[in-house]
Amino acid sequence: MARIADLLGDQPTLSFEFFPPADEVAAKQLAETLDELAALSPSFVSVTCGVGGDGHDRTRTIVADICQDRPFPAMAHLTCVGHTRQGVAALLDDYAAAGVANILALAGDPPDGSAISGDFRYASELVEVVRDHPSNFSIGVAAHPEVHPRSTDRASDRQFLATKLNQADFAITQFFFDPADYTRLCNELADLGCHRPILPGVMPVIWPKSTRHYAEINGSTVPEELFAILEALSTPNRITAAAEAAAELSQQLLDASAPGIHLYTLNRPDASTLICNLLNL
Repeated sequence: MARIADLLGDQPTLSFEFFPPADEVAAKQLAETLDELAALSPSFVSVTCGVGGDGHDRTRTIVADICQDRPFPAMAHLTCVGHTRQGVAALLDDYAAAGVANILALAGDPPDGSAISGDFRYASELVEVVRDHPSNFSIGVAAHPEVHPRSTDRASDRQFLATKLNQADFAITQFFFDPADYTRLCNELADLGCHRPILPGVMPVIWPKSTRHYAEINGSTVPEELFAILEALSTPNRITAAAEAAAELSQQLLDASAPGIHLYTLNRPDASTLICNLLNL
């Protein structure tokens, strides 16, 4: 199965992010979304896991199935907070046995705001474990264009990120809405000697209330004018308008030499399909 690090080159990549379904209805929705978006020939897809690693088993099953049944690789999101090194090593063995070649190494959050437990505290510690695994996984990490919400200051945030990213192969950003934040992130990392590819994560604002909630958690600045317009629209019109805004942002990022676009699909195909059509991807 292809390693994402080897796909990031001269041509921009297109990738989609999904989350594990909670029930049979949601599972059917995800399968239909995968079928529709597969027609767009994505470079790869990724599958998230829940808070505190909840859903690692579901993530593993979905990722393994995609790698087996689809012509593109799937990357597993792997969180480490609350887990032991032995448990993570066993999970990596399972992924390797299933032909999974790509891991997004994340710290994650403890469930319900409880104290951090387990053998890990930072994603950089997980990167070391994944790097030491004999399967030669391609490793991605997370980046926050507007700095991590728990960072004490911008300078230390960028230094920690540069150190983590230099141990990995590439980064995928948290969603954001101002292309200047992405450009500044890349420039600040370059000034620190870090030149790894950074894929911007783009979120079409299909559900403004939910997006606003996650933006508050992630420290992302919300463009109030755009959100006001979207909140006033009916669902079909909102999907179209959200896709148009996301496509405009994506084009600005590609023009700024982003190595690709990573779309948060929310397990629905409509907005992502329209974005790709608008970008001619």
